[in-house]
Amino acid sequence: MCSPQDFGMNSGGVRMVTRSRISGLRARTRGGREEAAPLRKGEASAEGEKSHHPVKRQRKAQSLNVAYEASDGEKGEGTKQLKAPSWEPQNWRQQLANIRTMRSGKDAPVDQLGVEHCYDPSAPPEVRRYQVLLSLMLSSQTKDQVTAGAMQRLRARGLTVDSILQTDDSTLGTLIYPVGFWRSKVKYIKQTSAILQQRYGGDIPASVAELLTLPGVGPKMAHLAMAVAWGTVSGIACPVFQAAVDTHVHRISNRLKWTKKVTKSPEETRIALEEWLPRDLWSEINGLLVGFGQQTCLPVRPRCQACLNQALCPAAQGL
Repeated sequence: MCSPQDFGMNSGGVRMVTRSRISGLRARTRGGREEAAPLRKGEASAEGEKSHHPVKRQRKAQSLNVAYEASDGEKGEGTKQLKAPSWEPQNWRQQLANIRTMRSGKDAPVDQLGVEHCYDPSAPPEVRRYQVLLSLMLSSQTKDQVTAGAMQRLRARGLTVDSILQTDDSTLGTLIYPVGFWRSKVKYIKQTSAILQQRYGGDIPASVAELLTLPGVGPKMAHLAMAVAWGTVSGIACPVFQAAVDTHVHRISNRLKWTKKVTKSPEETRIALEEWLPRDLWSEINGLLVGFGQQTCLPVRPRCQACLNQALCPAAQGL
């Protein structure tokens, strides 16, 4: 950027130094001989049209030179334009620090019953990954305690792709009840297990795109599976970012105004957060918000009086 003072101008404008000279000749007879005289403004084109002979030694107009001097904060960058800073919520760093403090005890339900606690750590890697995926499928619209109970019952019978395919639908429904939409989940689990056996040798896909082709697996589950099963952060997802948990993340993000505008779904919230939240926080933010939503920022009657963010929370100011 140009510094107005560097050009002797006030802050109202910038003077740009330019050089441009146009030379031409006009034939004028004086005493029988031709004499060169400078063209008057506007004559160059007119004379050029009337003359049948090109003007000799016509000098090429010099190109326009514009000088810019970088300001103190832009030394060495010349005329390169600086990228406008991206949007971020007001006071979000202090709000996050306060949530960390309130969650330091790690005593929320999600801290003991999240999907990272639902698989058998002694099982072979492909079996552990399959169990992670099933726990995510069961967790949709279901509390952590209910998901954990269903996984315990399934694991007691040996939870593998083959064991699920050998279990009839009625028995499988009894084992996972009362998870939300358990009848539909019986169908999805059977279909997905068959695909995994046929195409992936009993393992689960290692990409979000492939995971999304499985029946009953949505974007949130796919990103979580990548994070927990494969150890790859492909989006805002971590062991505690489940469908039921998404409700907490969605609600709290809107209450704190961590999105540019009000979002209408958990998936829309996830996308909005990824636009500004530093990537190194993606694997942490969900666990913090979920436990915070389970203990303090409740869906109904949030405990604002006990919240360290009471003075910084837009929603608390409106209560």
